[in-house]
Amino acid sequence: MAAPTPTPAIVLIGHGMVGQRYLEALAERGATATHRITVLCEEPRPAYDRVHLTSYFSGSTAEDLSLTPAGFMEQHGIELHLDDPAETVDRDARTVTSRSGRVFPYDVLVLATGSYPFVPPVPGKDAPGCFVYRTIEDLLAIEEYAKTRTTGAVVGGGLLGLEAAGALQGLGLATRIVEFAPRLMPVQVDDGGGAALLRTIESMGLTVHTGVGTQEVVTGADGRVSGMRLSDGSTVDTDLVVFSAGVRPRDQLARDCGLVVGERGGIGVDARCRTSDPRVYAIGECALATDGRVYGLVAPGYEMAETAADDLLGRDKEFTGADLSTKLKLLGVDVASFGDAHGATQGSLDVVYSDSRSGVYKKLVVSPDGVLLGGVLVGDADSYGLLRPLTGSVPPVSPDQLVLPAGLGAPVALGPSALPDSAVICSCHNVTKKAITACATLPEVKQCTKAGTGCGSCLKVIGQLLPAATDKGLCGCFPFTRAELYEIVRTRQLTSYEQLLDGHGREAARGGDGCEICKPTVGSIIASLAPTLGASGYVLDGEQAALQDTNDHFLANLQRNGSYSVVPRIPGGEITPDKLIVIGEVARDFGLYTKITGGQRIDLFGASVDQLPRIWARLVDAGFESGHAYGKALRTVKSCVGQTWCRYGVQDSVRMAIDLELRYRGLRAPHKLKSAVSGCARECAEAQSKDFGVIATANGWNLYVGGNGGATPRHADLLAQDLSDAELVRLIDRFLMFYIRTADRLERTSTWLDRLEGGLDHLRDVVVHDSLGLCAELESLMADHVAHYRDEWAETLQDPERLRRFVSFVNAPGAPDPTVKFVPERDQVKPDLTILDRRPLEAMGGTR
Repeated sequence: MAAPTPTPAIVLIGHGMVGQRYLEALAERGATATHRITVLCEEPRPAYDRVHLTSYFSGSTAEDLSLTPAGFMEQHGIELHLDDPAETVDRDARTVTSRSGRVFPYDVLVLATGSYPFVPPVPGKDAPGCFVYRTIEDLLAIEEYAKTRTTGAVVGGGLLGLEAAGALQGLGLATRIVEFAPRLMPVQVDDGGGAALLRTIESMGLTVHTGVGTQEVVTGADGRVSGMRLSDGSTVDTDLVVFSAGVRPRDQLARDCGLVVGERGGIGVDARCRTSDPRVYAIGECALATDGRVYGLVAPGYEMAETAADDLLGRDKEFTGADLSTKLKLLGVDVASFGDAHGATQGSLDVVYSDSRSGVYKKLVVSPDGVLLGGVLVGDADSYGLLRPLTGSVPPVSPDQLVLPAGLGAPVALGPSALPDSAVICSCHNVTKKAITACATLPEVKQCTKAGTGCGSCLKVIGQLLPAATDKGLCGCFPFTRAELYEIVRTRQLTSYEQLLDGHGREAARGGDGCEICKPTVGSIIASLAPTLGASGYVLDGEQAALQDTNDHFLANLQRNGSYSVVPRIPGGEITPDKLIVIGEVARDFGLYTKITGGQRIDLFGASVDQLPRIWARLVDAGFESGHAYGKALRTVKSCVGQTWCRYGVQDSVRMAIDLELRYRGLRAPHKLKSAVSGCARECAEAQSKDFGVIATANGWNLYVGGNGGATPRHADLLAQDLSDAELVRLIDRFLMFYIRTADRLERTSTWLDRLEGGLDHLRDVVVHDSLGLCAELESLMADHVAHYRDEWAETLQDPERLRRFVSFVNAPGAPDPTVKFVPERDQVKPDLTILDRRPLEAMGGTR
């Protein structure tokens, strides 16, 4: 019997963005099933998104930034060693030795070691208070040191330098930027773009020094950073210095083991990403490509990862260079460059539009015969997604029409349809228009092509390429969207579902009973407009009762064994000892399971339908109200303890959270609403993961909107900053009512904001600047809600007729449901799920 063939071993050194993409490329090609793969990672965590590293300071966690899907390594049998970098490579023995002393044999070695920050060799560069800006650990160190400092400086005005400056300013430091080149972002933008960027950034309160270098980091008597001496002879005071003066390829491992490296660094590779040793590949920022470049952008790194994976499997793919186009939002300013941005092509011509007042600069570089060669966009980069794919061709309209704002030139009908099928729409993953138009929806595009999952700059164009739905009706009963139905109900003052269906439903649906899609949707619309319509706000009155979702039928959440949960409102998470005792006594007397939730309240589980009124009678008597955990309504407004107790707090977050929760309680919406208030930038209440979140500043409050946790997390966007109490409440009023007015059925604010045409900018125009003239109306609708709010459980307990519905079986009102049983666990109870399989409902003689 022949000996089994040993499984080929791949050792990957480095687990950054490019390293993870290489692993994914192997998995997609089936190579993880035929190879044993080991990954040596220097950092204490798996690959994460360095492109959006700065979002850590605006609330993103290390988990949010992670690029490694849960279970990915286990699913593909990949062995990942964290915090254990490779130290030596023996190419003769084909082994790698890690810092821990472990030796890993390989058949194929892949170097994805990335780059390291360049720190100028100036005196004082290693003093306490000097940092680089590269990893999450760097950010944690900066954040900790900045707590007791007031000023900061960034050496370097490139992409990462501007992000670092924004981070320092966000940490409360007076911040300056020192750039040796004569303009900011010298690689990406020209003098005109740099001037526009400079004006905008200085207007944000940052101090910028261009055309000067750092000569020395000055230290105080304690040896810590106290200032900087610049090349023009001036000195500046600063408590903290961040070096962001470029990067260098990490090629030391390759040098030590005898691989060929470039004269100025970088591991030399051929078009298949193979080094001078055919068993060793190099990909990403550590590699020197055949065109003599070391690529510092993620998109070329991804392409190199795919090239190396294909070559391993004998497939024909080469990497000979990449597009250096980029689009970013730095300090809130859109900046983009593409193609020959600096007009280096002989004979090229510039078409320029500049508006220094608004901070907008646009330049297109064209050849004498009209071919678009490249461009620079600062302050307004909306057209980047269309212009970049047109590079190398003659645009269908004249260049001046492409740079002039709407209203200053002839109307431009240029859209994605003008792009050829071969145009690359997503440069991060090299996805063409043809590949995108083969899909029907954005989720399908992301799943099948990965387009839109990188930097995100292509999402707008992708949306324009996808087919529009032909019938946008809510369901088979109505030809209108939820937003259109809301307007019909509001303007025509309709108070019943029957009126709406018979007057505005599809012909075939009129006179019918409706469906399970439109009934709860219309019920929610009527409930949210009830005070304005003069309708009953109680969701179980008359026809409204038949429209509600399952949970609303009994004003409680149905659990898996047929029992219900009881969730009293605890505004802002603040509760008195007496109320805590009442909750404990109720749970004990009714045998309920208790759980403190992430929403800062206490849920009680295991109540039967007939127990609900008796439980709520106790709770209402103690001053509790419904927490609306069962409804598409406001759930909670979390808070930290704020300045009242916390030494870092700058505002009273608990008071504000309570005020907001009491204002918006019971507000019916297309989906549930969650909120939080943090008393300082440390963000302990996680406000940026909420539908609307509030973070205290020294000057007031910052308002964030459109956040979401759960299965599809999204960080909220900053809508307005440094608001007074009254300004904050007014903007939230407008935001919520505009969302309720325009969102689709079961659409969270995060999805709604992503779908909203014009996105955050349009939302800001509407609710901050009142561009549609709606704000007075939105405020009036919210005022009606606040004035007419009544607690649903208190109203229920006062009406014997309303209480009659709370029975397990309508034909046996006093009989308990025999399927609702419990067993003990950890001194509480849990559902006995086995009983559900024993007897069908019909055999019990009851009717639900």
